[in-house]
Amino acid sequence: MNYPLSLYQSADCAEVSRFLNSNWEYDSITEAILTEKLEGDPHWMPEATLVCRDGDRIIGFMQGVMRLIRGVNYAYIKLMAVDESYRRKGIATAMYKQLEELFRQKEADVVRIYDVPLNYFMPGIDPRYTPALCWAMRRGFERFGDTSNLLVDLNQNWNMQQREDELQREGVEVRRAKPSDKQAVLDFIKDEWLLWTNEVEMAFKDEQPSIHIALMNGQVKAFSAHNANNKGTGWFGPMGTHPDLRGKGMGAILLKRCLNDMKEMGLSHSVIPWVGPIDFYSWHANARVQRVFWRFEKKLN
Repeated sequence: MNYPLSLYQSADCAEVSRFLNSNWEYDSITEAILTEKLEGDPHWMPEATLVCRDGDRIIGFMQGVMRLIRGVNYAYIKLMAVDESYRRKGIATAMYKQLEELFRQKEADVVRIYDVPLNYFMPGIDPRYTPALCWAMRRGFERFGDTSNLLVDLNQNWNMQQREDELQREGVEVRRAKPSDKQAVLDFIKDEWLLWTNEVEMAFKDEQPSIHIALMNGQVKAFSAHNANNKGTGWFGPMGTHPDLRGKGMGAILLKRCLNDMKEMGLSHSVIPWVGPIDFYSWHANARVQRVFWRFEKKLN
């Protein structure tokens, strides 16, 4: 039996949110975060966001987006789920085939699953969702790497005032960013970390910017942010330091300022997602690996 596919409408948000929460075993999503992932995406593609129904009941959902990154035209499956009682009926494949046809029309070079720069929900497939990764491999996706999310217990002392005072005497000012600092931070990241622009913009949208900076001679030389992705859930990052300040412990200072923010927000834990330097976060924040994600891609051109 074929089940009809239709395009997502904003009026579907509550129903889709309930559907995802009913069919994701290891994740949950609020309507606010779903909206952040959909219409809130800087390259939102309503024509690539599909709902599958059996009568009035949602039985499948898949969102696609695209990014042009360093000359490569990437397509992504950003969110997806199939009702547990409707699996192995070709529903995910039908949705994906429609998206892949669209991606090919738009000359995508490669399709990846979940690890969407700028605005993402998870950085790959959690292998505990074994049917999903098996489906990906059957559709021609190949695993090319993995990454991790770390978890930090926020019930710790994050104060580094003594070291900040020492740096102040060396001509380095460390403070929370003000709204007027936004352009300076964006200018700081534009060469090496341009992909973080959207997350920095999101951190500055908070009434009190969720971003801390270090300045030398009035110039931004380092920053760290939180609440810039999956807002309200305690996600840390991004963070970057100019070579001028490396070796001074600046990363630890800025990290702990953000962790203290989240502690004062009443959160018990922080997630440090899509992590490369696990050792840094383990050493400075007692972070522990919470989840592992496998990264998959399929080359189209």
